[in-house]
Amino acid sequence: MATPLRLAALLLLVLVAAFASAARADLVISRADRKVDLTSHIVRVLTSLKVENAGSEPVSKVLLAFPNIQAKNLAAIRAFGTEGKVKGLSSILPIEVVEPSGVPPELTFFSASLHKPLTKGKILHLDVLTVFTHFLQPFPEEITQADSQLVVFQDSSHYLSPYPVKVQTLSIRLPGGRVESYTKYGNTKLVDSELKYGPYEDVPPFSYNPIIVHFENNNPFAVAKELIREVEISHWGNVQITEHYNIVHGGARLKGEFSRLDYQSRPYARGVSSFRHLIARLPARAHSIYYRDEIGNISTSHLWSDSKKTQLEIEPRFPLFGGWQTTFTIGYGLPLQDFVFSADGKRFLNITFGSPMEEILIEKLIVKVVLPEGSKDIDVSAPFPTNQWQEVKYSHLDIAGRPVLVLEKPDVIPEHNLHFQVYYKFNNISLLIEPMMLITGFFLLFVACIAYMHTDMSISKNSPSYLAKLQWDEVQLL
Repeated sequence: MATPLRLAALLLLVLVAAFASAARADLVISRADRKVDLTSHIVRVLTSLKVENAGSEPVSKVLLAFPNIQAKNLAAIRAFGTEGKVKGLSSILPIEVVEPSGVPPELTFFSASLHKPLTKGKILHLDVLTVFTHFLQPFPEEITQADSQLVVFQDSSHYLSPYPVKVQTLSIRLPGGRVESYTKYGNTKLVDSELKYGPYEDVPPFSYNPIIVHFENNNPFAVAKELIREVEISHWGNVQITEHYNIVHGGARLKGEFSRLDYQSRPYARGVSSFRHLIARLPARAHSIYYRDEIGNISTSHLWSDSKKTQLEIEPRFPLFGGWQTTFTIGYGLPLQDFVFSADGKRFLNITFGSPMEEILIEKLIVKVVLPEGSKDIDVSAPFPTNQWQEVKYSHLDIAGRPVLVLEKPDVIPEHNLHFQVYYKFNNISLLIEPMMLITGFFLLFVACIAYMHTDMSISKNSPSYLAKLQWDEVQLL
């Protein structure tokens, strides 16, 4: 498993050496510090750069380079920058994918646009947060119930950049447990659960120095193959949230048979790679919370709440080992006044986009916002690109149906759990339609009952049928 990626890294070294002359010489990175967090199955890298303009022309963009093998697993990237010799309050910088000329095709480039050009001799403090999914590979890929899970992380001890770097360091935070092996260079040391590389000085552009870390990681590899999240607005005072999960353990697959007896007697020895519970952090005023699956209600859940949050701990019906999956539904209500507001003649919903579950990767997230019947001029504002379309949902007493705004996004991580807004127009008179339908229906029912009670349904004595009955009765008496 590691050999093909080593060969890819060596190939990358040859390519970047051939294209090193194409690096932009205007900018110089005087210091680069990278911190990699491997405590979860979602890998987070914080890169702190001190960038200096050594050229004569102002620079308005900073290029960020990633190998294609990493870029395909990049779920989120954010940049924060501030200008000055001393690092101050940073502001968010817009980032976009670019294709500069004269660079290796095996690299993917992003461009961070500065709010104002960086002039000659000025210094920019740039922090870049990158989040990767499916970056840690289980090795071995199959383990028994009693085995711990080992994973492989592969990267470069040098910061891959189109600019020369004067001084740089790399720090890798491990989850604890044992470390099977790691690549050792001159300035490499492992202290407790932190692996450090560097400092390295005067590193040329596009330098790539491959490293491999093989370590134990038994934290939950919770992956939602699909999550359908429905947000239904009722202007009678409630926002109902319903979330349908299809979750799989994305770690090393279970090999051999599963023994419930061994697991119950020694869960931390005979099931260390599995996970039994998930934590959902709900809004503080969440109410009417339920947790169920296709069979019915699941009682193995615990709920804590205070003035700031509501925490729901759920346990599936069985422990999840690598490759196992389960489906379930959680639902809860929220006060309307906390999430629906009015502005500029419109109402708008302001709520978080992602899942309340901790450290979960959602490969496919579908958010359905069900608006009240009669809503129009629907618009949405999201902090990232999504696929969008509209549907219609019919519920009780609906005539034209309720408009549904659908948003879809792949590879959703906790960093995507940001607020988004749905704007719409709604007339309060529409609230009276369903009550009036009920009142009218009951009124007509009562009128029909009164009419029935006051109607004589007996046969008239002058009718031919009544006279014929009397004649027949006389014949019977003869």
